[in-house]
Amino acid sequence: MSDNRLPDSVHPAGPLVASGPEYVTVDTFGGKVRVTWDDDAPMTPVGQVAFFIDFLKTANLYMPWVQDCPLHRTSPNAAEVPDVLGTQFLTVLGGNWRYAHVAALRCDRVTPGLLNMSETVSEDTVRRAFVNADADACAEWQRQHLRRTYEPLLYEPYILDLDTTVKPLYGRQEGATVGYNPSKPGRPSHVLHTYFIANLRLVLDVEVHPGNQTAACYTRPGLWRFVDGLPRAAWPTFLRGDVAFGNEDMMVDAETRGLAYLFKLRMSRNVKELVRLVSVPGTAWADAGQGWEGVESPLLLQGWSRERRVVVLRRGLRQPRRRPRKNARGGTPFLPFFHVVPEAERYEYAILVTSLADPILALAQHYRDRGDAENNFDELKNQWGWGGFVTKDMKRTQIMARITAQIYNWWTIFVRLAVPDKHLEGMTSRPLLLHSIGRQTQHGHQTTLHLTAMHADRGRAKAILAKIGVFFHLIRAYAEQLSGVQVWLHILSLAFRWFLRGRTLCGPPSPSAERQIMRPVPLLPLETSPNCGF
Repeated sequence: MSDNRLPDSVHPAGPLVASGPEYVTVDTFGGKVRVTWDDDAPMTPVGQVAFFIDFLKTANLYMPWVQDCPLHRTSPNAAEVPDVLGTQFLTVLGGNWRYAHVAALRCDRVTPGLLNMSETVSEDTVRRAFVNADADACAEWQRQHLRRTYEPLLYEPYILDLDTTVKPLYGRQEGATVGYNPSKPGRPSHVLHTYFIANLRLVLDVEVHPGNQTAACYTRPGLWRFVDGLPRAAWPTFLRGDVAFGNEDMMVDAETRGLAYLFKLRMSRNVKELVRLVSVPGTAWADAGQGWEGVESPLLLQGWSRERRVVVLRRGLRQPRRRPRKNARGGTPFLPFFHVVPEAERYEYAILVTSLADPILALAQHYRDRGDAENNFDELKNQWGWGGFVTKDMKRTQIMARITAQIYNWWTIFVRLAVPDKHLEGMTSRPLLLHSIGRQTQHGHQTTLHLTAMHADRGRAKAILAKIGVFFHLIRAYAEQLSGVQVWLHILSLAFRWFLRGRTLCGPPSPSAERQIMRPVPLLPLETSPNCGF
């Protein structure tokens, strides 16, 4: 009977463990390689995060956010608040969207020290951190720090974009109800009602609602609480939204406050009748850009309290629509309106309602720009964390949505310092400006972080980050001459110089109605270099 057991030692004569660390010799196609393990080496996969942390410290954003957090730890064994928030920060920044992904941070021995953390905490600690927290106190804390991020930009002309997005759910969470869900019909979901600064990709606020609360009537309370809480000088130039917001209540609220708006109208029966009236031969259509043409008309719909300005836009189709065939009962489908509009087979239509006095070309372009909000949702849901971080109760889901928005805003502004003329989404900006192997060494009292970037464009990334580091060094050199608000204004002015056209942001109006002008200091020149983004 043969013995098929393996010997106790494959190579008894050659000891596996030599003096020093353990090693294993492996035979590869490039020759023999000795492999060793060093579990205590201070390494990080996101070595370039040091520049982002420098940004947060110079702008005094991160530590006040941690210190103002309304978490109260009573147990002597409970994790410290900086460790909990720091772990959440690193999880969201890394592009994770599940609490289970927190475990991936345990390999990072460098970044927690850069954030003055004692350690990274477990996924269960992060998930349960806000169980007993006061919801109103957390909302006030988060709104305050979100506003601190973007407030100086509100005193420049801007558009406030309104939109909602559906977040499908797969468990028994609070608020998981079936509602409007175009991608997964019948799937329970949450709805995120969000306000953006148009084109800057900054989140003003986000509210999480049950899946059947997609209508604008659920957006209105939070929207007007936000707008009414701003000084009049910080109000948007106008509101902009899709067909969900083109209703009487929303327009009356805006008109009562003297706030302009631009919304899209649904194709109701009377709106189709207007399209038919303006489509008669001889109508003078004006150029609306990008192949569109438009004509305006006053309109008073049933249920409206007043007559409003409406703009009908149309664009020729590449291929004419086929007229729908009659069904077995002799009827026709409802959606096509060939029986109302004679030219519907050759054109697509969009109807806008507005209180603005701008020409048709400008209005059409304004509404086309609204499509950028869809890009915001795609990035926040698929590349950040709005598609996950769900708990059984709605409170913690809401808190994590605002934490994600806060970190997203910080990262967006930081990336704008590097690439001012366009927005880089997380899928592009993280590999370029965040991911690199970092090895920390210490000699005497000097800590050095050795970075090895894996990006194909690492030369450009190195030049960008080096120049950002010089900018922060100059900011700190003049910190005694500038207040904290002025430091942040300088950073925002440089980050959004492409939108500001080189102008310097001013602070909010003072009580004497005069703006707080910053002292001129020799910072980095506001010029563009094709090599490094400045």
